[in-house]
Amino acid sequence: MENFDVVIVGAGAAGLFCAGVAGQRGLKVLVLDHSDKVAEKIRISGGGRANFTNRDLDPHAPHKHFIGQNPNFCRSALSRYTPADFVALMERHQVPFHEKHKGQLFCDRSADDLIQMLLRECEAGSVQRWQPCGVKALRVAGDGSYQIDTERGTVTSRAVVISTGGLSIPKIGATDFGYRIAKQFGLRLVDTRPGLVPLTFDAEAWAPYAQLSGLSLPVRIETGDKKNRMTFAEDLLLTHRGLSGPAVLQISSYWRDGTPIRLNLAPDTDLPAALARAKATSRKLIANELATLVPSRLADAWVAQDADWQRPVCDATDKALARLAERLSRWELTPTGTEGYKKAEVTLGGVDTRDLSSQTMESKQPGLYFIGEVMDVTGWLGGYNFQWAWASAHACGLALLKSQY
Repeated sequence: MENFDVVIVGAGAAGLFCAGVAGQRGLKVLVLDHSDKVAEKIRISGGGRANFTNRDLDPHAPHKHFIGQNPNFCRSALSRYTPADFVALMERHQVPFHEKHKGQLFCDRSADDLIQMLLRECEAGSVQRWQPCGVKALRVAGDGSYQIDTERGTVTSRAVVISTGGLSIPKIGATDFGYRIAKQFGLRLVDTRPGLVPLTFDAEAWAPYAQLSGLSLPVRIETGDKKNRMTFAEDLLLTHRGLSGPAVLQISSYWRDGTPIRLNLAPDTDLPAALARAKATSRKLIANELATLVPSRLADAWVAQDADWQRPVCDATDKALARLAERLSRWELTPTGTEGYKKAEVTLGGVDTRDLSSQTMESKQPGLYFIGEVMDVTGWLGGYNFQWAWASAHACGLALLKSQY
């Protein structure tokens, strides 16, 4: 039976990074993953260029960019391993990157550059990696160490790190393994649901807008009531089944079943004033005037909904124009659901942070650690979830070293 200091289950962003940190500090590390592919979520993220962190992250106010029952849980790890720290690592490996907008950093060439960097970090720490190699069972031995039955035999370890992610994107290997291990050792779980996911609507109700599939425009989007209202200013994408794009992915993590979302389709325009000016100066159809303020396809679809809007703007009543402005600037609609885990970028919920140390990521079960997406910490779109992977993995990697002595 081969013995290791640390066995890490999951060869994704958090698992590989943690392995490199621990291995380079002298620990004997084994990484296991049931898939033969490594870090697939990195590979497909950011359009294949991996939005690997965000410069705008404020570790002293994590509740601004992270969701969970205790968003302050992530403060310690994020403040000890910052976006600047990961950028320094990228620069040391000479991986070129650029800032897109809103602090979002992407690889210049390909997400594979980032994956290869993580693998080099593991090599520098003499990390062993068994892939594909599933875990059949995990148990505690009499001396408090762990025995892990794998598809390549049983190994023992003083510590086990679970970095198996959540339920999102099952086609690249997502499973509930991490949650099952947490349950096995009596840890609490926060109910999971898809996050950063497109929203869908009843086919009949959506029929007037299905023709707009592929249309993108900047919007302001919000959900929730006065006490817990959340608002984002991002781009919206209309699809044949509903709404997507950064605006909707962001709001989806805050949206709850049966509640409405509200959209301002012309957030930088004073619509009542613009339509009033048009009425006083133009003889064009309302649709043509509206097309100077929003995309023309949207303008055409919008005026088709009301006969009062299908005329020259100079002939429209003030009341009809006010109704048009109100509808465009406060379009309220209630999604019937989401595209589910198959399209979700992350999983909300997971291992309850009340049962984990914010300093070390160790659970109440001694020697059992959880890092990355498997726990109840979810970041906004824009590199925040990867930064949580790096920060939680780094905190865990350093803690593993201390726990061995």
